[in-house]
Amino acid sequence: MYVLELGGQDDAFAAREAASAASAVSPLAPGLATARGVTDRVRTLAYTHRACELVGTGDPDIDSAQAVLAAASVERSGTVAVRAVDVRGSTDVDTQAAERALGGVLTDRGFAVDLETPDHTLCAYFSDPAGDEESSAGEACCALGWLAVESRRDFGDRQPTDRPFFQPGSMDPLEARALVNLAGARPGATVLDPMCGTGGILLEAGLVGARLVGSDAQEKMVRGTRENLRDGLDDAEQEPDAGPRPGRWDLVRADAARLPLADDAVDAVVFDAPYGRQSRIEGDLDPLVSGALSEAARVADRCVLVADREWTAAAAAAGWTLTDRFERRVHRSLVRHVHLLE
Repeated sequence: MYVLELGGQDDAFAAREAASAASAVSPLAPGLATARGVTDRVRTLAYTHRACELVGTGDPDIDSAQAVLAAASVERSGTVAVRAVDVRGSTDVDTQAAERALGGVLTDRGFAVDLETPDHTLCAYFSDPAGDEESSAGEACCALGWLAVESRRDFGDRQPTDRPFFQPGSMDPLEARALVNLAGARPGATVLDPMCGTGGILLEAGLVGARLVGSDAQEKMVRGTRENLRDGLDDAEQEPDAGPRPGRWDLVRADAARLPLADDAVDAVVFDAPYGRQSRIEGDLDPLVSGALSEAARVADRCVLVADREWTAAAAAAGWTLTDRFERRVHRSLVRHVHLLE
């Protein structure tokens, strides 16, 4: 069993993304979830920071955490470090005191402390829904676990404004990564974005190793996406811990409602539909989005649609079944509706 340290404020969304890299994900407490098993794809998750082998759970205080650790069997040796987290500042636990107390339990068992390069890291998470303004879900608890997998937090290095081609409204890399993970992007999978814009969604899918197909009705966007993918994928330095090699890609100018692709050509479709008054596309958006949903159903059996409103009825008319929907607030005047379709 594992405990997952979730990011952001929407635990349901984070847990749903985590399920693309872990099995039997279940809420535990605000900012925390459990999983029966995890894979190395946790490294590519946007809204999961760490996955730890669960030692045990108790009340959200230092005495309880010490008791849980003292009662647990520890089949490890070498050096250790302890990292304590007051999840979202919900418990007022003194994390430094918690680290000293838990470190004391481990040194009593013969472990040596190494804060720089430990052989093992024990994570102690303290969470209480009563102290979390954003959520009252779950139960108050402390969860202890040995760090197993940590996600790669390099999203800040890929800001849309730093790309060769930029347009206002480009999606944040963190959100784009979560969307492609929800779609099942990974090595061996082919992901299509039929409204690729500046290519942010494709870029994140490529960085987790997926094969990419992109299209847009505007030649300017196709050219710009090509620049961005060359810069972000083809020319990217492959660091030792960077994860899978970037996937190959193809781009074409095409109407999202009339794609030059064979039936069942891709594994998943992900697209960010035009946003009403913010869109530069003239006319009624309904035929465009409905047509894109129909084409998506022809070429794939999974789709993630992002829009500024709900498209459940149009998705059903196109043959899709809605498996989940999330509302993601961007700012006061924009809420993204994320539809998971199969």
